[in-house]
Amino acid sequence: MCRIFISADPNHYRSRSRSLRLHGVATSLRLENLFWQVLEEIGERDGMSVAQLITRLYDELAEAGGDVANFTSFLRVCCGRYLALQVSGRIPADLDVPIRSLDADFVLAGERRPKRRHTTAVAA
Repeated sequence: MCRIFISADPNHYRSRSRSLRLHGVATSLRLENLFWQVLEEIGERDGMSVAQLITRLYDELAEAGGDVANFTSFLRVCCGRYLALQVSGRIPADLDVPIRSLDADFVLAGERRPKRRHTTAVAA
């Protein structure tokens, strides 16, 4: 099992900071390169730069009363959910389909699935 994960390109888990402005305030966010790549993909789907996407996510999270204090963790979760929803088919793999064009209720219904039952592995 571990080989699948440890054989990842080390560049994916190296982190880097990016500076941007949120409503005129200079800030810096530090994420692993893999997360920056996913954010770039999400933004490109809707014709936004990463900075524009991050600003929009921040604004919508704040408007919804979400916890902006741990914003980088929120961004990591957004990336994980995006990838999981693509695998489930709720977000099309076709990058020409903008996220804004999707039916949010349909997409979110993909996350509401029953919990898996734990099974005991039998050694051969």
